[in-house]
Amino acid sequence: MLAGFVENANFSAFQFENQRRTFTSYGFAVDPSTDSSDRIVGDSQKMVDAEGKTVFESSQKRPGDKRKKTKNMDASDIDGYEGPWSKYKDEETVSKPSEAEQEELDVILAKRAKKGKTVEEKTLEEKTTLHVKDAYDYQGRSYLHVPQDLEVDLKSEEPPEKCYLPKKHIHSWTGHTKGVSSIKLIPKSGHLLLSSGMDSKIKIWEVYNQRRLLRTFVGHKQAVREVNFNNDGTKFLSCAYDRYIKLWDTETGECIGRFTNRKVPYCVSFNPDEDKQDIFVAGMSDKKIVQWDTRSNEIVQEYDRHLGAVNSITFVDNNRRFVTTSDDKSLRVWEWDIPVDFKYIAEPNMHSMPSVTLSANGKWLGCQSMDNKIVIYSALNRVRENRKKVFKGHMVAGYACRMDFSPDNAYVVSGDADGKLNIWDWKTTKLYSKLKAHDGFASAVYGILMKRQRSSRVDGTVRSNSGTERGTTPLDDEIAPRRPAMY
Repeated sequence: MLAGFVENANFSAFQFENQRRTFTSYGFAVDPSTDSSDRIVGDSQKMVDAEGKTVFESSQKRPGDKRKKTKNMDASDIDGYEGPWSKYKDEETVSKPSEAEQEELDVILAKRAKKGKTVEEKTLEEKTTLHVKDAYDYQGRSYLHVPQDLEVDLKSEEPPEKCYLPKKHIHSWTGHTKGVSSIKLIPKSGHLLLSSGMDSKIKIWEVYNQRRLLRTFVGHKQAVREVNFNNDGTKFLSCAYDRYIKLWDTETGECIGRFTNRKVPYCVSFNPDEDKQDIFVAGMSDKKIVQWDTRSNEIVQEYDRHLGAVNSITFVDNNRRFVTTSDDKSLRVWEWDIPVDFKYIAEPNMHSMPSVTLSANGKWLGCQSMDNKIVIYSALNRVRENRKKVFKGHMVAGYACRMDFSPDNAYVVSGDADGKLNIWDWKTTKLYSKLKAHDGFASAVYGILMKRQRSSRVDGTVRSNSGTERGTTPLDDEIAPRRPAMY
C-alpha cells in the first residue's frame, strides 16, 4: 500500500532542470509546493551566499578566477585580436625546460638514438676459388668451352624425338655444407651446372666427364635464394637474403656489379632478348618488381601492383610479356616496361604459386600451387587456366618445389617435400612414377632441370634415341641428377 501525498504541479522543462541543478550544486531550490516564489527548500545560508541566483545565473567564481586577462576583443584588429583565448596578465610562457628537465630529456633521447641507430652494413668482399689445377686447357680454352669429345651433341638445338622415364641414379655432386636452394644449367649446351646454397656460396660443376667442382663464388653474407644465367652463360645473377643482387663473370669468378634497394630479392631474371642483356628484373619482398640497368647501376622501372612478396618472374610470348606470382595468391601479366598489369588472375580457390616454369614449346605455364597441385595456364595471347590439366599426387608441404616439362612435352616432373621425383603424363595427367631422389631430414626437392640433347650410344640395355637429363635440388647438400633409360 502506498503512503504519502502526490500533488500535481506544472513546470517548464527548463525551470525544472534549473532548480534541480541548483539544488544539487548549491543545496537550495525554490519550493515547488507553494505559489510564492520566495520560499525555498534546502540551506538558506547557501542561498544568501549565492545571492539567490541559480546555476544559470550564478556569478560565483572559483579560486584563482580573480586573475585578470589581457583582453582585446576588437575583431577588426587582425594581428592583436585575442578574444576569449587571451592569456592571464601574470601568466608566464615557458619556452624551454629547466636545467634538471633538460638533463633528464637528454638521457632519454640518447637511449632512443642508441636503440634506433641503424648500422650501415658493409658488403662482403667477393672472392672466388678455382678447384681445378688449370683454368685453361692446352689450347687456351676455359671450362666455358663446349666439349666436343662426348657421345652427346651438346650444340644441337633439335628437340628429342622421344623422352623416356629415368630409371637409374647416375651421379651426386656433394660440396654445399647446407641445403641447395637453386640449380641452373648453362644455356644451350648444358655442360655446366650452377648451384646456390643456404651456406651463402655458389658453385659451378661439370655435368660430363669427371663431373668435378670447378669454381666456388663467395660474396653473400646470407643464404642465396636464386641464380640465373644470361643468354650465353658468360654471366649470371645471384640474389640472397642479405638484400643484395650480384652480377658475376662465370669464367673468372669476378663480381661485376652489386645492386640493392635495401629489400630482400626473392627472384631475379635477365630479359631474354639479345638486345636487353644489360637489363634484369627482380621480385622483391616489398611487393615490387624492380628493373635494373647493369650499365648505369640504376633502377629504371618499378612494377608495383602486387599485394604480397613477389615469388617468380617468367617471360612469355617471345619475351614481350612476363608473368609474376606473389604471396597475395594472384598471377599478373605485364607488358615489358609498362608498370601496369594488363591481366590479373585471382580466383577465390587459388593458392600461392611460388614456382612457375614455361614449357619447351612456349605454349604453357606450369605453376606449383601450395594446395599440392600443379596447375597449367596458357602462355600465348589470352593467359587463362587450362582446367583439364591439373596434376596431383604429390605433397609440397609449403616448399617452393620446382616443376618442369620434358623437351617433347610428353611428361611433367616435379619435386616434393619427401625428397621424391614425381613424373606425370601430360596428356592423361596420370602419375607415372615416383623416384626417391634424396634421403634424410628436410630433403625437399627444390629444383628440376631438363635438358634436350641427342645420343648415339647403343648397348644391350639402352635404346639409341633422344632423351633428357634431369637434376634435382634437395634441401640437403647433394645434387643428384637422373637420366632416362636410354643412357
